[in-house]
Amino acid sequence: MTLLSYRLKTTFAALLIAAPAWATEGAHPVDKRPFNLPPSAELHYAISAKQSGLDLKGEGLVKWTQNKSAYSVNTETRAMLLGKILETSSEGSIDAYGLAPSRFVEKRLRREPTTTTFNREQNKITFTESAESFPLQGGEQDRTGITWQFVAIARANAAKMKPGSEWNFFVAGPRDAEQWTFKVVGREKIKTAQGETEALHLFRNPPPDDQAQKLDIWLAPKMEWYPVRLKFTDPNGDYIEQVLDSVKKTN
Repeated sequence: MTLLSYRLKTTFAALLIAAPAWATEGAHPVDKRPFNLPPSAELHYAISAKQSGLDLKGEGLVKWTQNKSAYSVNTETRAMLLGKILETSSEGSIDAYGLAPSRFVEKRLRREPTTTTFNREQNKITFTESAESFPLQGGEQDRTGITWQFVAIARANAAKMKPGSEWNFFVAGPRDAEQWTFKVVGREKIKTAQGETEALHLFRNPPPDDQAQKLDIWLAPKMEWYPVRLKFTDPNGDYIEQVLDSVKKTN
């Protein structure tokens, strides 16, 4: 495997999940906010990227399912020439905070799957990839479910989604958990295969001393607030972008 091939695979594997920001220790209170779960749906995305001067194409599939008391999110990412490079799943129940994950699984190319467990009986988050553990205090999310948690909150708090407002979450990945802050940029017109639509632009920017990826998400109010565009930008300017190609409600 060449160095470029390895870099492309590991970079694409970050798609549909954001990179860590900073470690959080001790208490991590999460605000209880009104939420409104979007209808179950299958969303297909067209992927484009620039890595080391090379233009790439691919596709992504997200299956979101909810039945008022439980939910699941399953994602699959494919890149041309590389094939399937990432699968993730988040599943759990619905509680007073919104999504209450019980298990988050990530499977990367040629690697064994990792599992993050939200143990409600022991009130802690544990990881197969590390000996770290974090207390469960309510409202914690994982990297796949967090987008859908924000969708549910945005649907119920549309009037509060004002430019400059910030929304904090505590998010677990494969090895640890940390504070994430999303900032509302404003409303913008986004072109998709479904036509042009107005979308709320959210931005997650790691702290200045953190060289993690930046994450932009656009949610479309007229399309159930589904994510219609996402963009991951590396510190060196390389990027991966996905734009909604089609959406099919499944309930």
